[in-house]
Order: sequence, then C-alpha cells, then structure tokens
Amino acid sequence: MNQPDYSGALLYARSRMQKELAPELCYHGLEHTFEHVLPAAMQLAEWYELDQEEVRLLEIAAAFHDIGWIDGGVEHEKEGIRIAREILPSYGFRKDQIDRIAGIIKATRPPQAPQNLLEQIMVDADLDVLGREDYWLRNEDLRSELSLNGHRMSDEEWCLNQLQFLESHNYYTDAARQLRDEGKQTHIEELKKRLDQLG
Repeated sequence: MNQPDYSGALLYARSRMQKELAPELCYHGLEHTFEHVLPAAMQLAEWYELDQEEVRLLEIAAAFHDIGWIDGGVEHEKEGIRIAREILPSYGFRKDQIDRIAGIIKATRPPQAPQNLLEQIMVDADLDVLGREDYWLRNEDLRSELSLNGHRMSDEEWCLNQLQFLESHNYYTDAARQLRDEGKQTHIEELKKRLDQLG
C-alpha cells in the first residue's frame, strides 16, 4: 500500500502559513505550530510508543491545527479541517486517515473534549507552554496579539484571566502532567504574587 506524502503535506502547511499568516499573529504564528506544538506532540507520541502511522497522522494534524488562522482566526479549527480535507487527498491520504486528522484538529477547539489518545496528545501539545520555562515570553506574545485585535486588558485583568485559566486547566495525558504540571504550578504561584503586587 502506498504511503501518503507526509513530507509534502508538512511543507504545504509550513509554506502557506509562512506566506499567508498575518504579521500581527505574534502568538499563533509559524513558531507556535512548528517550533512548539509539533515538537511537543512528537515528544508525547514517543512517550506512548505510538506506531508509525499514528505518529505521522498526529504530525500532520499538528502542522494543520492552526492553518485556519490564515483566514482571520474565526472558527480557525473548522477552517483548518476544511483546508486539510481539501488538500490532503492530493498528497495520497485516504479518507479514513483524513477523518482521523480532522478529529485531532477539532479536539483543540475550546472547550476541549478529546475522545482518544491522539486527540489528548494534540490538546496537551497545544497547551504545552503552560508548564514551560518560556511561558512568560509566550504569554506576552499572546497578550500583544489579542491587544492588536482589539482585546485590551489592564495588567490586573490579564493576570486574573491567566490565573483562572491555569487553575481550571488539566492536562489529559499522564505524560504531559509529569512533564509540565510542576512548571504550571510555579506559574500559578507567580501570577498570584503579581496580582498581590498589583492589588
């Protein structure tokens, strides 16, 4: 059975995002997908010793999960699925493989409700940053991106918003919890300190 052209599909996603993503997307840009989410997904996939096809389908889903931002970000998961369904057959993907990829992308849409391990890995990879050392840097990028799109908050509002998000968030996989829960807890404590100082 012929294998899909995984490399070609990855290159397609990277190329379109590089050319078409708005420059003000300082969080949901190329770096988020290809330097943060995709490596995090591959790290979790390795932890669970997924078979090669599952790893490759997860890789494609990670590459396409935010491609919908090229059309402005509204319903970007749905748009990403539309693009994947339109493009992936030409790279040799079967319908059942595309359906799995679509399910993995759909799982990242809030409120997240992943139905299987691949979807859980994708959702955890998408929010891997919550427990990483570069959390504050990426958090500022997110705030800047939202501000550029008209969603401005005071320092206190932002910190409170972020604290509520982190405290309500749980990773789905044991692997992500082991890798990131400690860092996430540190950021929760730091946000509480910042709020005290602001108050």
